[in-house]
Order: sequence, then C-alpha cells, then structure tokens
Amino acid sequence: MGRARPELVDLVGELIAQGPKDRPPLIAVVGAQGSGKTTLARAAAERFGAVQISIDDVYLTRAEREAMARKVHPLFVHRGPPGTHDLSLLQRLIDSLSSAGPGDETLIPDFDKRGDDRWPAERWRRFAGRPSALLIDAWCLGSVAEDEAALAEPVNELEREQDSDGRWRRAVNDFVAGPYAAFAARFDAVLFLQAPGFEVVHDWRCQQEADLLGVAPDDLPQDERRRLAGFIQYFERITRRMLGGGVRADVTVKLDRNRQPLTILR
Repeated sequence: MGRARPELVDLVGELIAQGPKDRPPLIAVVGAQGSGKTTLARAAAERFGAVQISIDDVYLTRAEREAMARKVHPLFVHRGPPGTHDLSLLQRLIDSLSSAGPGDETLIPDFDKRGDDRWPAERWRRFAGRPSALLIDAWCLGSVAEDEAALAEPVNELEREQDSDGRWRRAVNDFVAGPYAAFAARFDAVLFLQAPGFEVVHDWRCQQEADLLGVAPDDLPQDERRRLAGFIQYFERITRRMLGGGVRADVTVKLDRNRQPLTILR
C-alpha cells in the first residue's frame, strides 16, 4: 500500500485544527476497499498525536453474525456490510477516549480477519491518555441510502443468486438509513477518498492481500484473486452508490488508479 501522501496527511491536520476545542475532533476517513484510508488515518494519527480506529476493529463477533444470519438473512454471516459492525461498542470507545485523562489507558478492540472473529481483550491495542483527535476509517460511513426502486435489480452475481428476493440488500439499506446515518451525523468531518471507478477495487484489494502475504501483486495466486472478486461483491452496491455521489462528505479527494490525489473538493 505504500505511504500516505503528505498533502493528504496535511489535509487531515487541517480538519483536526478546524474541529472543536473542548474535546478531540471526530473525523472519518472513508472510501472503497484498498483506497488507502487506513494508511492515511494511521499516518495522520502518528503525526498529530491522534488515535486511529478502523470500523473493521469492531465487527460483530462470529457468534453474533451467525445469530443475525439465522434471524435476518444468511448473508449477514459475512463481515463487512452495514449491519455487521458493533456501532455501540465503537461509540463507547469514542466516549472513553474523548474523556480520558493523562493517566488513563484505553483498550482498542482488534479483529482477527483470518480467524473471522474478534481477538480476546488481552490482545487489544492500548492507547495512553487523551488523543488530539479520533480518526475513524470506515468504508461505508456517510453513504446515502437508496430508494426502493434502486434496490429492485441485483447489481452482481451474489445478489442474483443469494439474495434473489432482495431481503438482504433491503436490510443493509435500512442499516445505512438508520443506525449508520445517525452515527455518521455525530462526526465533525468526513473525508472521502473517491476511487476512479469500481473496476479498480479488485486490483486494489488484491494489492492489499499481496502485501499481507508478502508477495508481489502479480504473484498472488489466481484462487485468491477469484476469492477476492467474490468478496468485494458484498461491498459493490454501496461502493457504486458512493462513487456516484451518494455520500455525505465535507471533503472529497478524487484519486487516480494509483491512489494519487487528482483533485480536492471542499
């Protein structure tokens, strides 16, 4: 993934400086998978004494998602889409960090993506004191819900074959319109890293996986590429919606295929 662009780190610094003075500003960095949001949030946190938290850190546990799959729709066993995060846990974490004193230590949840479950608390990160800001990277935060007509037609093979009646995508859309919209409204600023199109997301996600495996992107096995192509279908509908303008953001950074910023819209 490389390093965060210095001008984007500076941009996050500007948003921090423009935030409230009586508490740490709450800033979201959003964008498609592989857009560099986590890399940017971590770099900015390190530079400005902030804390970086990924929405991936607060996925529902495997058991919670299995229960949701039985109650609502089988596809909810798969982490990622709205509805599969513990927003209450994230809000409690935000509240604790915002009110922390110099001698306080806050545990930050961590998720084992290989094991598909939340790590036990003894494996969680620790943050000492009160951060200058809270930087939350969350791919779907700020997305705007679709209307019923837009939900009627499936957007990919996953929806055609495993959500033929649309129950899953409608449930996800209800989460977008309800709890996720309410949560996003609490933020002081939302920074959107806008990919040039959904077609780049697979390549970006493959680059991420290659980095995790310690191989060159061209050496990523074809089976893994096919798995990732299937995985990003869970994110496709909302990602396309956001790329098409269905996102509430204070600042939008248009990226090229190499994740280089082209334009910054405020």
